Amino acid sequence: MSEIIKTYRCPICHKLVSGDNKYKPFCSKRCADIDLGNWFNEEYRVPVVELDEQELEELAQTLDEQLDK
Repeated sequence: MSEIIKTYRCPICHKLVSGDNKYKPFCSKRCADIDLGNWFNEEYRVPVVELDEQELEELAQTLDEQLDK
């Protein structure tokens, strides 16, 4: 029976890599360093959604109703 080789794509350069790579999930130290640099330069961000007062009140009311159950 043949052995299954798991592969994945590097999130930086999208190169196809085998699952036994020491820099997983990256294909190389270079791509791992690029990713680290992106973190240091704050290039990865989570968008913030501003809520107005009415939306905050509705959210609080919904949470209160859920806690009362």
